[in-house]
Amino acid sequence: MNLILLSENDFTRENCVQLQGRRLKHVMEIHRASVGDRLSVGLLNGPLGKGTITTLTPDSVTLELHFDQQPPVPLPVTLILALPRPKMLKRVLMASSSMGVKRMFLINSFRVEKSFWKSPLLRKERIDEFLSLGLEQAKDTVVPEVLQRPLFKPFVEDELPAVIKDTLALVAHPTSLHPCPRDTKKHVTLAIGPEGGFIPYEIEKLAAIGFMPVSLGQRPLRVETVVPALLSKLF
Repeated sequence: MNLILLSENDFTRENCVQLQGRRLKHVMEIHRASVGDRLSVGLLNGPLGKGTITTLTPDSVTLELHFDQQPPVPLPVTLILALPRPKMLKRVLMASSSMGVKRMFLINSFRVEKSFWKSPLLRKERIDEFLSLGLEQAKDTVVPEVLQRPLFKPFVEDELPAVIKDTLALVAHPTSLHPCPRDTKKHVTLAIGPEGGFIPYEIEKLAAIGFMPVSLGQRPLRVETVVPALLSKLF
């Protein structure tokens, strides 16, 4: 936790918050902080700054706040992601959030098991938890938007054309002969399929609306590896 992320519910009065639970434990056990120490803080969807510890007990910590920074610039990308297996979803969302992705679609694909869509990890409170962990890591405060689209064809035909308008639309595909571009200066819409990639029908549907298949090379990679690797190469 490189940043203590705060919400409006934490405030006891103007410029003063009281924290308990996981954040208190982190302050005491990881920071090993004491009264007078200054810690990095950020207001959810707002500014960043420092919090000075005014009281610290086993039950709570009180911070006086001073905000003087804006959150980092978002990554100019919209991520279209075939729903990963649940145990991988947390890592992918955390990585995407920490790298500055601010808009993500979780979509269906032929290789996505139907049971994945019933996972309790897709509940908003769990997704927000994973995103917040990424924000804390990257010292960011702006929560990404995560939209779920469990029907592939209606999403691609009816909604996705408007999403990719005026962007560079790329789809990661292991057998593509086109390498992923580097250091692009344009907003990118990046589609990443399940492990093994999208099936030919899905690639054809994406290509029909303007997506260009690109590859990272001959080695098939896990989704949790592909996401940061592609984002790092693109930007």
